[in-house]
Amino acid sequence: MKIATFNVNSVRVRLEILLDWLAENEPDALALQEIKCENDKFPTEAFLEVGYHAAVLGQKSYNGVAILTKEPLSQVQYGFGDPTWPEDCRILRGTVGGVRIINTYVPNGTKVGSEKWDYKLRWLEKIAELIHQELQVNPNLVWLGDINVAPTADDVYDHTRLLGQVCHHPEEFSRLENIVKDRLVDVYRAQHQGAGHFTYWELFIKSAFPRNLGWRIDHIYASPSLAERCVNTHIDKGPRALERPSDHTVVVAEFDL
Repeated sequence: MKIATFNVNSVRVRLEILLDWLAENEPDALALQEIKCENDKFPTEAFLEVGYHAAVLGQKSYNGVAILTKEPLSQVQYGFGDPTWPEDCRILRGTVGGVRIINTYVPNGTKVGSEKWDYKLRWLEKIAELIHQELQVNPNLVWLGDINVAPTADDVYDHTRLLGQVCHHPEEFSRLENIVKDRLVDVYRAQHQGAGHFTYWELFIKSAFPRNLGWRIDHIYASPSLAERCVNTHIDKGPRALERPSDHTVVVAEFDL
């Protein structure tokens, strides 16, 4: 089973890139973040024409997540399922081929010390509860998406300068560790060590991509039993090199199921 994740930064703007990538790579499931459109504006028919069903949780102009699958998702759930939390269209869960997929677009946090920063930290604590509950009933689980945390020095282009900033801050590291420790495996890092493996390059720095001034903030985590069956992972930089790209690119994991 081939599972991938891609922050598209507007699904309608990036539609041709997506359709071409699907045709070339044929994943069983592709999780999307920042689709930036409401459900009725999502290009469902375009994906159906190339053999993919879509589960969508969208909103106008911001956020939004979707999962494209060859076979329809079952047991689909949206958000935290907690009315005390705002529904900002960041979580979509579903099952395909016996694998439970949790697709998330983690809040960025904007600025350390701000209200949005506090929300991000609380959000990471809340998603930990959800993932731990899901793992109790789903031994084959994948958590993936734009996690908005680069957790080690090797996951940013300049650790010394960037440490303590949003997405590379010890408060985020500890909360991410609380989610994954002894429960989930970073399948990309299990196969690829060292620096330079990035998934995001800022668009407003024109030379960021060719100079590889990037961050690894898009992750695929798998439960231990599933991680043992992960036969390949890679970052596909191709979409980032195209005209009008997203600032992120695709991360892929393949499992022998």
